[in-house]
Amino acid sequence: MENPYFKEKVKTFEVKNRSTSKLLEDLKDTAYQGRKLGEAFQVYKQMLKDDKLTIIMGLSGSMSTAGMWKIIRWLIENNYIDVLVSTGANISEDVYEAMGSSYYKGSPLVDDEELFEYKIDRFYDVYASEDDYRRMEKLIEDFSDTLDQHRIYSSRAYLWEFGKFLGSKDIRSMVEAAYRKRIPVYSPAIADSAYGIALVRLKRRKGKLISIDATLDLEELTKIVATSEKTGVIYIGGGVPKDFVQICTYLTPVFGVDARSKPHEYAIQITTDSPQWGGLSGCTLEEAVSWGKIAANANKVTCYCDATIALPILAQAISELGIRRNPPLDFEKILKEI
Repeated sequence: MENPYFKEKVKTFEVKNRSTSKLLEDLKDTAYQGRKLGEAFQVYKQMLKDDKLTIIMGLSGSMSTAGMWKIIRWLIENNYIDVLVSTGANISEDVYEAMGSSYYKGSPLVDDEELFEYKIDRFYDVYASEDDYRRMEKLIEDFSDTLDQHRIYSSRAYLWEFGKFLGSKDIRSMVEAAYRKRIPVYSPAIADSAYGIALVRLKRRKGKLISIDATLDLEELTKIVATSEKTGVIYIGGGVPKDFVQICTYLTPVFGVDARSKPHEYAIQITTDSPQWGGLSGCTLEEAVSWGKIAANANKVTCYCDATIALPILAQAISELGIRRNPPLDFEKILKEI
């Protein structure tokens, strides 16, 4: 009887001179999360070479404070992602550094009461100046004060204007790069961040309410999914960004498109959450098939790894390939028609 299980051999990893991309090529033939990171590299390469694919990234976690935000900016500038859906924290805490402030190496083994006295804010093992953080919030407040309070904005429309504003001040953040590249950035839970703080302060200080409607975000992103020939997703962590990108697939009938025809056809998930607690952040890509969010035959992989390890390695490897890619859609035209 032929053994159906012995198909591919695990290849013992050897230390030698190699590029990061070759490292990941070799890791895909090992085991555990090393293999999964190598497989994620293979899937991402295929995504970037598929010229009919719209690539959507969901970004959560405290990545900007960890020194990761320029990776995302680089992905935007090279058309390696087409749409960004982010927590409000990630797209404000990069502005903090882009304004000239710094994050500092710290420790979780510290007297936090003493940090409070020094006006130091702690993100696990990273320190930030509370005064500089407030300066960033004030910048957002000052920008928001330039907007029309009689208009209801999607977060994309709001952040589009902010990107333009930041560019005028030479503050080169992720949102500013997205404005230059004409790609949409969404933050459906934007009030849960420095943006919310700034907008409440503006309302209390001047009586000016800037309204950002997450329902418009959902409608716009669904239009992008419905219009795209194919979609692929990259999830850094989970939370609201991941679920937001997922649910757009079965909302496409509002634009006359059969939801069963629109699951994501590629998917990469980098997470430290596990599925047995039932939360969306740990939900497997396989579970998403039951909802029609991910295609049953999707080219997909989940790597259980701290994103501050996996993302830099993956991006460095991609950079070595020199792939040139153009956006698959005219997003401004699509969204203007809503």
